[in-house]
Amino acid sequence: MRYHNLLLIVLFSLTSPVMADSATAIFAGGCFWCMESDYEAQPGVTAVASGFTGGTLENPTYAGNHQGHFEAIEVTYDPAVVSYSELLEIFWQNIDPFDNQGQFCDKGPSYRSAIFPGSQSELALAERSKLDVAMRFDGQEIYTEIRNRSKFWPVEDYHQNYYLKNPVRYKYYRWNCGRDQRLEQIWGNNTSTEIKN
Repeated sequence: MRYHNLLLIVLFSLTSPVMADSATAIFAGGCFWCMESDYEAQPGVTAVASGFTGGTLENPTYAGNHQGHFEAIEVTYDPAVVSYSELLEIFWQNIDPFDNQGQFCDKGPSYRSAIFPGSQSELALAERSKLDVAMRFDGQEIYTEIRNRSKFWPVEDYHQNYYLKNPVRYKYYRWNCGRDQRLEQIWGNNTSTEIKN
């Protein structure tokens, strides 16, 4: 019986598909609902979670206390399909880097934009991408921060995939917040919608 079970385990492991390598990236770009929707349809992105990061408070919640944290997303992706550099490009084209008060209609410390690299190579890529944006918009100050990665705290389930669970409310919020209108002013037609294709 023991031999039979071992044989089944070996056969299963030989016939099971190999799981693709995955990595995670953390970005803050204002409303995590919007950032989540901007990343989820991208090829190579396998999951996006909304949450908080960057602060010292443990177990932050949206309904309770999240002081000191950024609203952020954790992107899980397959590096063989989409690179960290490409994720950075998507990030920049979905934020207003010139806003030091928050993002779009959402103001306050938790809505500021930031990149949270998890390694020295990611840090170098993030710094290079910020320099590229600064060169493109010469003379305008870039307020987006690059900060050390810290623990990511997923937010309450109600906020996960909000744009799918509440599409009408989400679209109404996004439009009234002026997010896409401002993104077009900054980046023209080269936004996340274009990158997906």
